Amino acid sequence: MNIRRSNERGYADHGWLRSYHTFSFANYMDPNHMGFRALRVINEDRVAPGHGFGAHPHRDMEIISYVLEGEMEHKDNMGNGEVMRPGDVQRMSAGTGVLHSEFNHSQENGLHFLQIWVEPAQRGVTPSYEQKAFPIAERQSQWRLVASQTGRDGSVSVNQDVNLYASLLGAGEQIATPPTRYAWLHVVQGAVEVNGETLNTGDAAAFTPGESFSVTATLATEVLLFDLA
Repeated sequence: MNIRRSNERGYADHGWLRSYHTFSFANYMDPNHMGFRALRVINEDRVAPGHGFGAHPHRDMEIISYVLEGEMEHKDNMGNGEVMRPGDVQRMSAGTGVLHSEFNHSQENGLHFLQIWVEPAQRGVTPSYEQKAFPIAERQSQWRLVASQTGRDGSVSVNQDVNLYASLLGAGEQIATPPTRYAWLHVVQGAVEVNGETLNTGDAAAFTPGESFSVTATLATEVLLFDLA
């Protein structure tokens, strides 16, 4: 188990945006943390009321957004316009190129979300978009598949051989992990014990194939688990 501590992440403060970077991103560059398998970016973003990301381009990347607090309005040049709320998962395959914006229109409440990038299995695909809601009951005390290559079990589909699970655990709850190859466990909020180590909010741990592990929450906790080829 290789642990990546929250306080080791990159950090950027733009006033309206505060962002922690698990892997190298923008002005934060660390050759030892360029990604994990196909997982390239996990940014924990907090956007001030009335601010957001103006229209900007992406290409050849699978972009997943996971909202924790507040509301985020998405618009793109494919004609999509959606508002994301906690429990929603959005997938955008940038492919040959897409232009989009993300905005927090609330004048009172901040926006807190994770932006996740996954390298695509196939480059140059036609851009596409998908958004689904995963209620608390579906994530409570169990692993809920929220993204997969085939979109199975009602998950959003991703152009890569990756399975992304989400779980909400109460203090003292233990959960066994589903079968994984390379695995990346990210503590969204709360605290867990994994193989004798404590992981807190923003901490993560990487596992190689064949490593067994279970997760025990010591506080009310939200976690994400990536299963990667």
